Amino acid sequence: MILDRLENAKKYYNIHPGFEKAFAFLRQSGLAELPADRYEIDGERIFCIISKGPGRSRAEAKLEAHRKYIDIQYIIGETDEMGWKPTAGCKIVDTAYDAEKDIAFFKDEPESWTQVPAGSFVIFFPEDAHAPLVSGGEIHKAVLKVIVQ
Repeated sequence: MILDRLENAKKYYNIHPGFEKAFAFLRQSGLAELPADRYEIDGERIFCIISKGPGRSRAEAKLEAHRKYIDIQYIIGETDEMGWKPTAGCKIVDTAYDAEKDIAFFKDEPESWTQVPAGSFVIFFPEDAHAPLVSGGEIHKAVLKVIVQ
């Protein structure tokens, strides 16, 4: 898991060949005005899902993990508190891995919680189970899906 501000994204380009293109999408003017939808950046290799909606409580948040895609979750508005636990440490399966949706859910408790304010991003690799969307308010975010190499 990596947590940082968008202005520092360049430091992470060498981690994955698709990161530069993904972060360029986040830097475009008008990002905050894009309607909630899916946006293709590089076909199925890199795409973005813009969402805006109410947060949930820690008790309602389930850990999730992906195998096919890396998540870059960028907060456009509000603050998103996210839980984290190593995927290898998740033992209580809630919903088994669905290859078509690239997601599994777990009932385990996160090991830590992190406040992610507007203008910040978190990168979750397949090794990072995460419980996003925890907030008492509305969360406006962009979730970039970058295919694992």
